[in-house]
Amino acid sequence: MKIRHILALVLGLLIASTASTASAVDGVLTVKSPYSAKATMDRLEQIVTERGLKVFARIDHAAGAAAVGKSLRPTELIIFGNPKGGTPFMACAQTVGIDLPLKALVWEDAQGQVWLGYEDPVYIAQRHGVPDCPVVETLGQALSGVAQAVVAD
Repeated sequence: MKIRHILALVLGLLIASTASTASAVDGVLTVKSPYSAKATMDRLEQIVTERGLKVFARIDHAAGAAAVGKSLRPTELIIFGNPKGGTPFMACAQTVGIDLPLKALVWEDAQGQVWLGYEDPVYIAQRHGVPDCPVVETLGQALSGVAQAVVAD
């Protein structure tokens, strides 16, 4: 194994071991939030913007459900990114573009716990057959840093 791949795996395991998992969805890293769903998403949007990432969309799934007479606990998706990170990832495999821009989901579970989840770049790289893509480690560190900043007290 190349050292980058080993470091990416160790980083993924470290993140997984320090994050409380809401579910066992392949490739989705989750962290508990001490804030409401709205406050968590507001914090996420602010932090990604402050870090130079562009927010392409913020989708309120609960509002969409309400618009058709359905009920859904708070659930919001944010789509964000920056060509500085995405382009090198797609250079490793253009099919990575199906998973970009990056996405994060904030939701409230049946017990009232709020979660922040995002796709693990290591998983995306493996999915597209480029586990040694050099940008994966950097993206993983950046996303983990954003997630930790969002849920910090």
